Amino acid sequence: MGFRVPRIRRASSFSRNLASSKGGNVPKGYLAVYVGEKMKRFVIPISHLNQPSFQDLLSQAEKEFGYDHPMGGLTIPCTEEDFESAISCLMNG
Repeated sequence: MGFRVPRIRRASSFSRNLASSKGGNVPKGYLAVYVGEKMKRFVIPISHLNQPSFQDLLSQAEKEFGYDHPMGGLTIPCTEEDFESAISCLMNG
């Protein structure tokens, strides 16, 4: 018996409707976050929110941006590469 592990989805490869649009639809059970200098949009499973390593990223975001960020979305203050590495660890760990 197997199970499916959710994968990180970069918005541009996930769906053309999700590419960088603030109003793009996000599938049920997922969350859009913005990462890096160019504010790349990623769609991740909400189950990651409970993971200690992701909560560390959220704490960094709170320290840097507070709760009133002009972007309006959840912005993670790290490079795209660091974010992808952290999410990869969540999925494999």
